[in-house]
Amino acid sequence: MSQLANIPDFKVTLDGKDLTGSIRPRLVTLSITDRRDDADQLEIVIDDTDGRVALPAIGASLTVAIGWKAGPDVTIGLVNKGTFLVDEVTHEGPPDTIRITARSANFTATSDFRNRREHAWTDTTIAAVLHDVATRNGWTLKVSDDVAATPLASVHQSRESDAALIRRLGREHDCVATIKAGNLLFGPVGSGKTPSGKTLPTFTFKRGDGDRHNYQLAKREEVTGVSASYHDRGEAKKVRVVAGTKKGAKHLSRVYANKGAADTAAKAALGRAGRQPAKLEITAAYGVAELSIERPVTVQGFKAEIDATPWLISEVAHRIEAQGFVSAISLEPRK
Repeated sequence: MSQLANIPDFKVTLDGKDLTGSIRPRLVTLSITDRRDDADQLEIVIDDTDGRVALPAIGASLTVAIGWKAGPDVTIGLVNKGTFLVDEVTHEGPPDTIRITARSANFTATSDFRNRREHAWTDTTIAAVLHDVATRNGWTLKVSDDVAATPLASVHQSRESDAALIRRLGREHDCVATIKAGNLLFGPVGSGKTPSGKTLPTFTFKRGDGDRHNYQLAKREEVTGVSASYHDRGEAKKVRVVAGTKKGAKHLSRVYANKGAADTAAKAALGRAGRQPAKLEITAAYGVAELSIERPVTVQGFKAEIDATPWLISEVAHRIEAQGFVSAISLEPRK
């Protein structure tokens, strides 16, 4: 990032109307948080000391792009960060400000997304279950070909919201499961691709590009195996399956409906365990708007062990305010 291109920029539209010009002189902060297993969140805080700003309606649609204005030697431009639905508005003071919270999925009181449901699927696939969930919420399903045809003997949604079901399926299959811009996205963690199959280019982060960093290597017992139990109806007993090595395997407390579900959960847990011992957090001095979850990252100029690790973005938070534009990035080892 050229330090000459040091003027942050953004564009905000509300229900299709461009409000950038009226928001710019009043902006306190604009932040976007991108997470692996939850809807993206947008928060905008606006100065309303003169009382002339109208409150947006709950459910209103905000489209946001962020980036940098062109400096003398480089054109950065704006990166579209998607569409968000307003689910909370706060007016507070003094000094009076308006705080708008919006998400990439509908979390308003009129949404069924967080309502608990009773539903069951049998002899199906990941794609079929997700298609049903996407259809009833008005989303477009984008599921990776790597997991779309994964067979599921049974899936039970018992007093569980669609939000919780999506998170659970993502965890059980070690997949990214989130909603962005009206799309339900589902794909393997660490694949280096979007669920639609587009390859995410590796981003190189140099020590001089960051304000602060925090590297942690946890001391914990190495997990070489994970076991899970399921009900064998024919034998009328619980049976245990193992992913990895059997000796000393970590056991999952949940009892699964069948062997396939137990196998999948054990393998997913083993995959997560392999990524957990180390983590790296970097605050980029100059925000990088194009960064998003699951993008591969390499780093340079840190300790040898840190530089040698291939990294993966698990969360990123972009923040624009009077002082500038920064990106806080959470990284985990990429297998």
